[in-house]
Amino acid sequence: MFLFRKRPEMPTEAEALPGRATPLPTAERHFVNGNPLKGPYPEGIETIVLGLGCFWGAERRFWQLPEGVFVTAVGYAGGLTPNPTYEEVCTGLTGHNEVVLVAFDPAVLPLESVLRTFFESHDPTQGMRQGNDVGTQYRSGIYTQGAAQEETARTVRQAYAGALKAQGFPDVTTEIRPLDTFYFAEGYHQQYLAKNPGGYCGLGGTGVTCPVGTGVAA
Repeated sequence: MFLFRKRPEMPTEAEALPGRATPLPTAERHFVNGNPLKGPYPEGIETIVLGLGCFWGAERRFWQLPEGVFVTAVGYAGGLTPNPTYEEVCTGLTGHNEVVLVAFDPAVLPLESVLRTFFESHDPTQGMRQGNDVGTQYRSGIYTQGAAQEETARTVRQAYAGALKAQGFPDVTTEIRPLDTFYFAEGYHQQYLAKNPGGYCGLGGTGVTCPVGTGVAA
């Protein structure tokens, strides 16, 4: 994940790479549980898209939750370039974030608990980076679908920001915005650490407990 120079600021529309009209080929099924990566998902399954640093380790945090997750997938969101490649995202000229799509059953795993795992799995105060991974694609972000998700996300963010502040951390930089488009990443990135158990994972939390959720965070 250190092969490319990263820009610390978002590109303008004029700077953004053009991308392509055709989606990238990706895996059909989840490498760990065999469920269809792109759906159709069962009735009642909800999805949310989350950015918390390098998506290899980030995705693993969610498929390892003990119950309630139907499927996870990695991809790109929050930027300007249609159907970007990984190499393009790494230039910083697409504006996209490396993200994880989490398809979950809210009757088993409430959104608050998904977001607790999200916040406790990274440091949401670092801006355009996570640890040694520097660039716009490593920013903390929650990309919502609908007003209810957005309200929940803002409530949990506020609660965790308060917990962090009490421990001397700076302000939370997590962006919350409606999901425009989720672009599935190339097949070799999907469930990467299940295929490559010794692969790179730069994920690290703050050690501060999120006061919202049911305690399912890994």
